[in-house]
This record gives sequence, C-alpha cells and structure tokens, in this order.
Amino acid sequence: MTPDQQKGQRKPGTPGAFSLWMQRKMNARMTRKVRRGRGTFMGMEVLILNTVGRRTGRPRETPLAWFADDDDAWLIVASGGGSQHPGWHANLMAGPDQVSVEFPGRGAVPVTPSQLEGADRERAWKLISAAAPRIAKYQSKSDREYPVIRLTPR
Repeated sequence: MTPDQQKGQRKPGTPGAFSLWMQRKMNARMTRKVRRGRGTFMGMEVLILNTVGRRTGRPRETPLAWFADDDDAWLIVASGGGSQHPGWHANLMAGPDQVSVEFPGRGAVPVTPSQLEGADRERAWKLISAAAPRIAKYQSKSDREYPVIRLTPR
C-alpha cells in the first residue's frame, strides 16, 4: 500500500470515528451526572479527572472509576480499553501540576498524581481488583500492565 493509500486509515487496535464519537457522548453524559451529584457507573464510584492537553493546552475532563487509598488519596487505573495507555494518562504525566478531580456535587480538588510501581502498585492493585473484579479480568487479557495512579490532594 502506498503512503497515499494509507492516508485516512487508522492503526490496528485504535478506535474508529464512531467509537470515538460514542465515547465522547458517554463521557459528557457521565460528567453531567457527577456534577449533578450522582457518580456511579456499573457499581463503581466515578470522579472527573481534569487535565490539560499536552499538545493543545486545552482543558480536558475525563470521568473515571476511582478507589479509596488510605484516608486522603484516590486510585485510578489507566486501562484504555486494554491495548494502549489512554490519552488522559499522557496528559496527566505531561502536566502533573495542572491536575484536579471533582466528586459528585463537589468542586474541583487540586491533586498530585504519582504512578505506582513495584510493591506499592501490587498493594493498590489488590485493593482495586477486590473492589472491581471486572478490571482485574480485563488486565488478565491485556499484553501490558495497566498503570495505577495515586491522586493525593495538594
């Protein structure tokens, strides 16, 4: 296939236009629910992660399942559908000083993200997989290890 024939084609494993459109619609709907004070999805608590686009500099908001970690921190998982890290993960890592979260009915809380490694990740993963066995099942089918991020209030 020539480069001209490849234009407009997506890489294998990346979502198509309809999937992206649907994901944006669902994210917008979930964001509205959280801001109205109702923040659960499929039995999991949901927060809104606010980041800044690493290339555009524009604000980005992503609803995500979260898990309690100690009394003053929250855990999130960068599953991205299994095949690759999600875009919000790259934005989070590129601008860690510009991150906040919103919980149902509450305003933004500035947080400091840290990606967990080794024993810290294993401990957190046990908490997450006990609370949401579905995520552990997805992880078992993936070729990559999902990043686990701790969000600590600033």
